[in-house]
Amino acid sequence: MIEIDGPFYRVSDPGFEMMIPAWEGYAPETADQADATITLPDGTRRYATFMTLGVVSGIMDRWQETGEHLNGRYFSCSDLIIIRQPGFASMVAAIQDMIASGDIEHACGLLPPDDEEDAG
Repeated sequence: MIEIDGPFYRVSDPGFEMMIPAWEGYAPETADQADATITLPDGTRRYATFMTLGVVSGIMDRWQETGEHLNGRYFSCSDLIIIRQPGFASMVAAIQDMIASGDIEHACGLLPPDDEEDAG
């Protein structure tokens, strides 16, 4: 289920909840990139950046022109999950699979609990 929660999309799934900034021009069905905070049922929070291959290629092409990252010869981004198809459904499916396989612990960075972040 997807709902608007202030400046975020809240994506609810039985195994997790994802908060994704509601960037202008990015709809849940067509978003080809997104940053997400993923909260698991035990309160553990993780971070992910989703991009399609097209977004990564476009960034590298732009860097080829600007000279960044050795003229676009490489791409790096922490907590990156590359999805083949755009949309939140692809992002949700990837997280579901990573939770089921245990890969989420390695693929998505650990965030402090909500109460620690609010206190800091």
